[in-house]
Amino acid sequence: MAIAKAERLMNLALCLLGTRRPLSKRELRGSIEAYLEAGSDDAFNRMFERDKDDLRELGLVIETVENLDGDTGYLARRDSNRLPPITLDAEEAAALGLAAKVWQQARLAGAASGALQKLRAAGMPEAEDAYEVHSALEPRIPVHEAAFEPLMLACRDRRPVTFDYRKANAARPEQRQVEPWTLECWRGHWYLAGWDRERGAERVFRLSRISGRVRSRAGAFTAPVPDVVTVRETVESWAGETATRTARIRLKSGSGYPLRARATSVQDLGGGWDELEIPYGHGLDAWLVEFGPDVVVSEPADLRADVVDRLRAVAKD
Repeated sequence: MAIAKAERLMNLALCLLGTRRPLSKRELRGSIEAYLEAGSDDAFNRMFERDKDDLRELGLVIETVENLDGDTGYLARRDSNRLPPITLDAEEAAALGLAAKVWQQARLAGAASGALQKLRAAGMPEAEDAYEVHSALEPRIPVHEAAFEPLMLACRDRRPVTFDYRKANAARPEQRQVEPWTLECWRGHWYLAGWDRERGAERVFRLSRISGRVRSRAGAFTAPVPDVVTVRETVESWAGETATRTARIRLKSGSGYPLRARATSVQDLGGGWDELEIPYGHGLDAWLVEFGPDVVVSEPADLRADVVDRLRAVAKD
């Protein structure tokens, strides 16, 4: 079935690239065997529209032209679908190759690989991958959240979305209506920045707290998209990166390495516990809750109370 679809897409692309004038749906149906075998006009129309969208997703520029008789025709001009000369040097080619390896998520991995193949076919030099030969480490950006792909497409297409979101201190999720701006990965977690319509303000959402399906909504954005979206700065302020106070916590030995990386001092208390001093700012309580029973807050008292409240809220869920 996959081979049949690939062959159909290839035939459609060749027809659109090989014509000097726009071809109508009727002409395309008569030229491609798979379309001739479609059981009805409705089945053909659905198949053609899906194929046309798939080709555009792959990067083919398809023009829609209306002739003097009012019929709609389609063509893909070769000059619009030809890459300009590639002038990358070996170091630039190596950087692109390394960047293409970063993505673990299937959709982006395929897109990155396909882009490299096109660039190499257009003359990009083959660069020796020093990372592959001399290093046991490979860069990766993990994408495990089901919400990532629909949100990525919504950011690209500027489409409003709705989804159910559970805050760290909430027992149940609530629906959010968001105009998505951008996605950013920080410390192994993905975040979405956008305009929350109900609150009338910019908000940042952690993708792992989105439950259920992300649903697209019709209509345009109601708020302007800023030129620079400071996702990381916002998340850092929530996580205590701009802290002016210090918290003391007890942490089980051999656990909580992100906390240990932030610590300004670590003391072995014995009995399998360490005491850490870490920067304390707004949102640190939400981060500490993620480590569950491995963390106990010693001081300040208000931070300890916030962590206990969040744990109780989660326990009620």
